[in-house]
Amino acid sequence: MHKTKRFIISGTLLGIISGICLNKMAHQIYQRQPNQILNRVKTAFLATGSIEGSWIETKKLTSKKYPLTTTVYYGGITRYEHQQLVQYEFIADAKTGSVLDLFRL
Repeated sequence: MHKTKRFIISGTLLGIISGICLNKMAHQIYQRQPNQILNRVKTAFLATGSIEGSWIETKKLTSKKYPLTTTVYYGGITRYEHQQLVQYEFIADAKTGSVLDLFRL
């Protein structure tokens, strides 16, 4: 084989391998971490009062609603409202960090 062909083949393989590695790294970096999501939700709640407690599951779960399947985190906030302890739970998209649902228990 000529040196030029070897150089082109090795460069192409190196480019493909680098692309695969960078793609995997980008997915890990751009996935929202559970604590980042929880902090965002807590900040929104703190704007209207204090928080007694909060939690988020660190394990991603699959949520299926009608034909859509999404990877999500579940979490919750506890606070006092009118001298009564009130709990809220939320569902957040694991990729974007967006709160998909929030409900009072």
